Amino acid sequence: MSDTRVSTHPVRADRQRRLALAVRRDERLMHAAHPLAYPLLQAVPGPVRRVPGIGVVVKDAALARTVLLDGAAFSKRGRGASSDLWTPVLGPSVLVNMHGDDHRALRRRLAPIFAPGFVEPLVERTLGPGAAELERRLAAGERVDLAAHARRSASAAIALLVGLDEAAVDERLFRQVTAITGMVRLSRPRFSPAQVRRARAVLDELGEHAAAAYRGDESTVPGRLRALGLSQQEALSAVGAFVLTGTETIVAALPRIVALLADSGTLGELADDAAAERAIAEGLRWTTPTPVMLRATLEERRIGPVRVRPGDRVVIATYAADRGAGGFDPASDRAAALKQLWFGAGAHFCIGAPLAMAQLRLALAALRRVEAEGRRIRVVERRPARGQLLPALASCVLEARA
Repeated sequence: MSDTRVSTHPVRADRQRRLALAVRRDERLMHAAHPLAYPLLQAVPGPVRRVPGIGVVVKDAALARTVLLDGAAFSKRGRGASSDLWTPVLGPSVLVNMHGDDHRALRRRLAPIFAPGFVEPLVERTLGPGAAELERRLAAGERVDLAAHARRSASAAIALLVGLDEAAVDERLFRQVTAITGMVRLSRPRFSPAQVRRARAVLDELGEHAAAAYRGDESTVPGRLRALGLSQQEALSAVGAFVLTGTETIVAALPRIVALLADSGTLGELADDAAAERAIAEGLRWTTPTPVMLRATLEERRIGPVRVRPGDRVVIATYAADRGAGGFDPASDRAAALKQLWFGAGAHFCIGAPLAMAQLRLALAALRRVEAEGRRIRVVERRPARGQLLPALASCVLEARA
């Protein structure tokens, strides 16, 4: 899927080799996270194919968008879709398992929580000190584990979502969440009863804090949800969905994107905010925070040459659709035409996208300032994470050298 053509111009050829090296290193994470499912999906030929035991696999961006935009025929609620996984854990009324008018109504009520005007100062207040510490340590020549930094940031975000104070923020929170999402398997459309009990135990513990915050002021997300008119149960369900589906995303994406930029030597190319925005979009295109999206078929349709009928499971291989635009290059505009497909499309476009973008911008700005001082950031140690839903680095040790 990557562009293997090598330029005859020495500088361009060297840059292409570094980009190819960065991609090969990142590819190992996909295999480490999903040693069976990833090669299986890779081997599926063509843009769309029915695969026994899995469903109708879609690997083409245009076809994926068609499915995501057709809410009449394809739903997150139904056999083999997101609802099979999350309804037993979160209840029936959260965005990740809803469809139609009820989904649209809840999304409208939640929208103010993720408006840039609310999200950006929230991220700066909560995660800004950590980003400043990351910058300071790198500028001082220290080695810093970006993956650990990302986990601490995720834990801080969880604490904010459930109304915990800063003293309770540690990696235990993040491990509790990934213990739930790590149970997800493409070939297993639902959790076992024992897994549901384990997941509920974690969320119930966090829910106690969220319930107390709901009854408090609007400085926490649960309190803000109460002010927006959500009942306590609606607010707790929403918080549970945010915790499960949002916090692991940034932990997976940030170190991978930075590693791609550092390994390819292109981090220093981000001379202004416009270049940084292109790099973030390209990094998200390549890493794809939601590598697979699931839908249940409600009405008969054709997805390319494949006819689907009610009850068919559709597996959108988002990572493959995104990468079909070409090889990784942060200076390119390949991501623009995809319209952020990595966050979905249509009614189910990720409501938390502004939050993820704000976190990525904050961290990348800190690293850009280090490089602007004449230091080159490199990855000196790395280790893939295992037992997680999203391909990620368990450690990503950075060093800034003059």
